[in-house]
Amino acid sequence: GILKREKYYGYKFTSREHLVQAISDYIFYYNYRRLQRRLYIMTPMEFYMQYVKAA
Repeated sequence: GILKREKYYGYKFTSREHLVQAISDYIFYYNYRRLQRRLYIMTPMEFYMQYVKAA
């Protein structure tokens, strides 16, 4: 999937802890920083917050 393609393949991790930290950092980036066209150029969290306000 996207996580493997963007953060796993092509990287060498020296320990399990580094791998776990890289995954955690990527998930944070994906949810809070990465703009997505299908969400009207918002991050998933921004889109969710607008949805909650509208409900």
